[in-house]
Amino acid sequence: MFDNIDLSMVNWSRGQFALTAMYHWIFVPLTLGLSFILAFMESWYVKTGDERWKRITKFWMTLFGVNFAIGVATGIILEFEFGTNWSNYSWFVGDIFGAPLAIEGIMAFFIESTFIAVMFFGWNKVSKKFHLVSTWLVAIGANLSALWILVANAWMQNPVGTQFNPEKARNEMSNFWDVILSPVASTKFIHTITSGFVLASIFVIGVSAWFLLKKRELFMARRSILVASIFGLLSSLVLILTGDTSARQISKIQPMKFAAIEGLYTGKEQAGLVVVGILSPERGDTAGIGNNDFVFRIEIPKILSYMASGSFDAFVPGINDMLYGNSERGIIPAQEKIERGRVARETLAAFKKAKDTEDTAAYNLLKNKFYDTEFKEDYFRYFGYGFLNDINGLVPNVPLTFYSFHIMVGLGFYFVLFFILFLVLLFRNKIENRRFMLRLAVFTIPLAYIATMTGWVVAEVGRQPWTIQDLLPVMAATSHIDATSVQVTFWLFAALFTALFIAEVQIMFKQIRLGPKEGRK
Repeated sequence: MFDNIDLSMVNWSRGQFALTAMYHWIFVPLTLGLSFILAFMESWYVKTGDERWKRITKFWMTLFGVNFAIGVATGIILEFEFGTNWSNYSWFVGDIFGAPLAIEGIMAFFIESTFIAVMFFGWNKVSKKFHLVSTWLVAIGANLSALWILVANAWMQNPVGTQFNPEKARNEMSNFWDVILSPVASTKFIHTITSGFVLASIFVIGVSAWFLLKKRELFMARRSILVASIFGLLSSLVLILTGDTSARQISKIQPMKFAAIEGLYTGKEQAGLVVVGILSPERGDTAGIGNNDFVFRIEIPKILSYMASGSFDAFVPGINDMLYGNSERGIIPAQEKIERGRVARETLAAFKKAKDTEDTAAYNLLKNKFYDTEFKEDYFRYFGYGFLNDINGLVPNVPLTFYSFHIMVGLGFYFVLFFILFLVLLFRNKIENRRFMLRLAVFTIPLAYIATMTGWVVAEVGRQPWTIQDLLPVMAATSHIDATSVQVTFWLFAALFTALFIAEVQIMFKQIRLGPKEGRK
């Protein structure tokens, strides 16, 4: 099933999926956050009857619509790639991974797509309250779509609620609620959507600041900044809290990723948290014995140990510990995991042979092994390691993971300060005179996109080489097709997505320059 792996096909499939995912995520977070900001604004319009709030809502709704349409297009292509480029993955875990995606399409996207027509075209055709309900349902539907997709992604990071079926050589869902209610899934969902809320809030503040710089639409700009600053501040605080929770979870289920985000090669007790650092150029994606991990760093003593386990004195394993083992800490060497994984694969191959040759005794004996607790714990849990030949393949791109993580965290704390400053200036009625802050708001918009992108880099690059943690490496998940076909579609998608992105930016800029249409003098 997984033999004769074409590494060229693997690399081009990875590149195409990364390209599609990164472009898709340009549009999604703004949709997630802006939908709720629209609902807040329209709620205030219905409550007060002030037509100026309706005008404000319709302006931001126009920008939401442009972004939403292109986000849907890229998302559909992303899901198709699981069948075209990642058919081995789809076969191996399709029963589990497919369920959340199916629910997303049937329930969440149905709600979203049904009521979005009322939201855009129902003004003055339905009652104010029904229109408001439609706007809220669009916001809820958009975020429910994210829920089911993130449940699927969280399962890839921490596969729970599953049972391997040796008859079909695939994993099947054993407990739906374990998958849906996984702590990793809930944390990932809240952390991801709040990152979208923060981005959308910064977008609204930045665009509103542009209007203030141009001395246009002053009422709309001030009120939009008020709504976005409050929403953004609350969201950013939740974002930081869930980020801390996520780090604790990663330290348990993905210790290699945890070590990579801190550039920790040699484990230690009372490990410090690196605030700012430059990794040594001697270090790459492989480990080795030595202490020259950083050229320069500033760290907070003991905080990494506390983050990992709640104790300032706790031991935090490094990359070396996980590659070469640490008997004192009960950490198995990576080479031993590879050998155990090969035993699991060989057992599966022997079971298939016994089935094909109708050797009933061997068939029953081998089949029972896959349901034996000891075999599952000692061997099958390392099934994915059996595909690897070099232990260094278990180390992700450390510099990319490390710098992405610290950029994301640094910007996250900056955003908290950003929202607080704008609220203070707004309540002191000094915001229009602070042109530096208004310009800063405009330039903060791309920083919000950088923060959310680096978050996904940490999540996905940091867990390499796995598509499913410890069960299926990337190289064994692709389809058996010619790499040339993926190369062609890669460049086609690159051209298409770039054109869509340029078109969206141009349309957005045009709509912003025009400003609110209704009631314009």
